[in-house]
Amino acid sequence: MIFSLNRPRFQEVCNARSSADGDDWVMRIGLFAVGRLKAGPEKDLAARYLDRFAKAGPAIGLELSRVVEVNESRASNSDTRKRDEAAQLEKALADGSLLVLLDEHGKALDSEGFASLLGTFRDSGKRDLMIAIGGADGLDPSLHSRADAVLNLGKMTWPHQLVRILIAEQLYRAVTILSGHPYHRV
Repeated sequence: MIFSLNRPRFQEVCNARSSADGDDWVMRIGLFAVGRLKAGPEKDLAARYLDRFAKAGPAIGLELSRVVEVNESRASNSDTRKRDEAAQLEKALADGSLLVLLDEHGKALDSEGFASLLGTFRDSGKRDLMIAIGGADGLDPSLHSRADAVLNLGKMTWPHQLVRILIAEQLYRAVTILSGHPYHRV
């Protein structure tokens, strides 16, 4: 099912938020990534899709709030590294934020399913959503119990630089699907 601005629940949430906040309500979406993108084509391409998302998203109630990059933990073993990185993610989360983990063991969605998930989260009235990309060791198990969704981008293993590009493009694609823009062709 594809969600649109004409859905009654979304209109109710927007009207309630606008009255309470005095401004238009949008869901703020952030990206959390372990590892920093260096200058180059990967960073440029991710930035291009995030810019498209940032420009198109507010019209349908979604906005890019921030990209949080943290250094990989220097701990000597993977369990400690994952715990350190999870602690950094927890610090970056807004109170009451929804959390989506990108993990190889997560659920695979097609682009329309991802758009539908974002629409459902937006329509729920939550203000913040963080999408987390783990480091080389993956994500700490404690985050899985906290997560609102755990998704994968296919059965292959991807370097975090490419995951950033893939999720940035899927965020933009989700906006075009939700708004009925012809960018997404089946």
